[in-house]
Amino acid sequence: MQLIPFAGTGRVTTRLGFGGSSLMGTLNLRQSLALLETAYDCGIRHFDTAPSYGYGESESCLGKFLERHRSDCTVTTKFGIPRPRNQPAIRLARAIARPAVQRLPALKSRLQAAMQRKPSAAAATPDGPNPIFKAQQARASIEISLRNLRTARIDLLLLHEVRAIDLAADPAADALLEMLESLVAAGTVGAFGVGSELARIGELQAQHPRYCPVLQYDWSIFNDEVASSGSFRVHHRSLSTSFPALVAKLQSEPALRKRLSTAVGEDVGDPAMLANLMLKASLVKNPDSIILFSSKHAGHIRNNVAVTENTALEGPAQRLYDAWRRERSCW
Repeated sequence: MQLIPFAGTGRVTTRLGFGGSSLMGTLNLRQSLALLETAYDCGIRHFDTAPSYGYGESESCLGKFLERHRSDCTVTTKFGIPRPRNQPAIRLARAIARPAVQRLPALKSRLQAAMQRKPSAAAATPDGPNPIFKAQQARASIEISLRNLRTARIDLLLLHEVRAIDLAADPAADALLEMLESLVAAGTVGAFGVGSELARIGELQAQHPRYCPVLQYDWSIFNDEVASSGSFRVHHRSLSTSFPALVAKLQSEPALRKRLSTAVGEDVGDPAMLANLMLKASLVKNPDSIILFSSKHAGHIRNNVAVTENTALEGPAQRLYDAWRRERSCW
C-alpha cells in the first residue's frame, strides 16, 4: 500500500487508516483484536482512536494490539470528549447483554446505531466555551491515553470536536497551546491538530491557525475539492451519512441511475459498486491525505484495501465525482 509522510512527524504511514470507533462496542476484546490484526495483515499501518470510543475501551484494545506492532504503526488519539463514567458497570452490562445482542439482529442493529452516534464535546456548552479544552484537563487525558495505548508517544493528538469558541483568542496567553507545543518538543506527541466537522474547519483555521497544522474532518463526493492550506489532512466518512439516501434515490429514479452510470462507466445503482467508488473518490481527490474508515467486518476491511490498491477504479471514481457535480440540482 502507498506510504506518505505523516504530518511532519518524520514518520511515514499508509493512505488508508483504520478507525477505532468500531472496536469494543458490540464486539468483545477477542473480536476487536481480530479486526485490528486483519487490518494490519492487509497492509494498513495507521490506526485512529479516542477516549470515548467503544464505551471508553477502544484505546486499551488498540494498546494490546500495539504491543506487537508499535514500531511500524502510526496512532492518532484525541481529547475533548470525555471517557464514559463508571466503566466497570458499563463493562459488566455489556457482557450480560452481548449474548442477546448477537442472537437478535434487530437489537444488534439498534445498538450499533447508538454506538455510531457521535457525542459532542460542545453538547453541554452550546453558547459558550467548553471548559474541557484547558491545559490541565488535556494533560490528564493524554496521560491516561499513553497508559491505555501502552506507548511513550502519540503520533497525532487531535482536539476532538473542538469549535473556534472553545480556544483562547490570544495565543500568547494560551496555556493549552503552549502545553501541546511543549509535548511535541519533548517527543511525547508527534503532531497535534483539530478533529472536527467540516463546517467548523474554516473558522478554526481563520481564528486559530497555530492549532491547525493537522486537520481531520469528514469528506465525500458531496463536498467540493479541498484547497491546499499547508495543513496535513485526514478525512473520514467517505460514504457520508447520505449514502443510504443516495442509494434509495438511484434505485427509485431509473433515469438518474442511467445518466450517472453512463457517465461513470459502472452501475452506480449497485450499492457495493457505489461504495467502492465513493471510497476511491476520497483517495483520488485527496492524494496527500489519509482516508479513514471503520468496520466491524473483516471482509469489508479486505475489500477497502483492495479498492485502495485498484488503480483501474481511479477513472470511474473521478467521473463519479464530476458527474455528481453536474447532478447537484437533483439532490
